[in-house]
Amino acid sequence: MKGHTETMKVTRLAIPEVVLLEPRVFGDERGVFFESFNQAQFEAAIGQKVSFVQDNHSRSARNVLRGLHYQIRQAQGKLVRVVSGEVFDVAVDIRQNSPTFGRWVGEVLSAENKRQMWIPEGFAHGFLVLTETAEFLYKTTDYWAPAHERCIAWNDPSIAIDWPIKGEPILSKKDALAATLKTAEMFP
Repeated sequence: MKGHTETMKVTRLAIPEVVLLEPRVFGDERGVFFESFNQAQFEAAIGQKVSFVQDNHSRSARNVLRGLHYQIRQAQGKLVRVVSGEVFDVAVDIRQNSPTFGRWVGEVLSAENKRQMWIPEGFAHGFLVLTETAEFLYKTTDYWAPAHERCIAWNDPSIAIDWPIKGEPILSKKDALAATLKTAEMFP
């Protein structure tokens, strides 16, 4: 399903709760302007009211893969975007009673395409940096809670994400030791 609001194009992905948002960009010889966030239009696009409580900013080098992260309690919905560079961004449905449980969707987000992706609660999230560096911004619907943070292996064969990488990614120690979908702790 595709739609338009005044300042953004809205596309529901193969897992319809995950939404791709593309702002309308106004440009001339001086540069560009676009609305990167509008609460009313965002809520209309995803079909629910959302309160964001935290903004996060990360900078990573080429081939860094972060994820697949989620919080078992204090689940976070995330609105993600890239302000420098390019990433392949992935959401995995980990809602046990969902018809799309264990399926994934992925999109290229970049400073150039200005796309954003809405990843609701109940999804694991990860991204792979495709450029020399990337700066990644995201808004969350709940606070970071390290005690509740969990990780699913980026290369779990039961999920089979088609990451655009040759060789092995650069992982944190935590991500390198991640559980598989079958053994990961799921929502109560």
